[in-house]
Amino acid sequence: MELEVDGKRVFAATGGRDFDPSLPAVLFIHGAGFDHTAWPLQARYFAHHGRAVLALDLPGHGKSAGPALASIDEAAGWVGRLLDAAGVAKAALVGHSMGALIALATAARAPDRVSALALLGIAARMPVHPDLLGAAERNEPRAGALIVDWGFGPAAHLGGHRAPGLWMMGDGLQTILRGAPGVLANDLAACNAYDGAEADAAKVACPTLFVLGAFDKMTPLKGGLALASKVAGARVARIDCGHMMMVERPDATLDALREVL
Repeated sequence: MELEVDGKRVFAATGGRDFDPSLPAVLFIHGAGFDHTAWPLQARYFAHHGRAVLALDLPGHGKSAGPALASIDEAAGWVGRLLDAAGVAKAALVGHSMGALIALATAARAPDRVSALALLGIAARMPVHPDLLGAAERNEPRAGALIVDWGFGPAAHLGGHRAPGLWMMGDGLQTILRGAPGVLANDLAACNAYDGAEADAAKVACPTLFVLGAFDKMTPLKGGLALASKVAGARVARIDCGHMMMVERPDATLDALREVL
């Protein structure tokens, strides 16, 4: 499905069903350097179970026109305009990593537009190592390799994809490498600069779920739990995986999401 936001083309997958804005809407927001393909099982499930699904390509990612949004705050404002373009008054937001920061910031700034939150792979602070930032700024393939190495848990390094013969780490690396030059560096810089997560968390009033990986090196479990403690009534689902829970443990991630969506 294609939408127009701020005069630019935005692509969103709809989970294999035509988008119907009269149904309860669920917006999936991917992480740094990724695109809508991060959500194959989860988006399809909810689209086939009574939800109107939009799995986004953020500006400058995947099939969406650029440039990429420069900050988490800018992206949060953009989400509201995207909902307007889709004809949706209110949606549940599901975000992973950078996308989780965007979802959180959106809920804090526009509570009337957000019915529920699911925040995956998030922490109170998400600093990026200078070596990774530098490699991304130079558009070095090593940046994608570092993200994949740190992002996937121990089991994923050995295999374990649900579909025999597929390599989840290789797929993740190729997704990052096919991104436009400068986009990954932009995303990582936005995560590194954002320091408003705890303040935003205190403003959230909708049902909220944190989905955290027990072996997450990118956003360690301790940081996620600290942020969850700032959201009144938040629930936490802890999954034995790394940062990429949607791919590493898709069924467990889906089961967790069903509790809030």
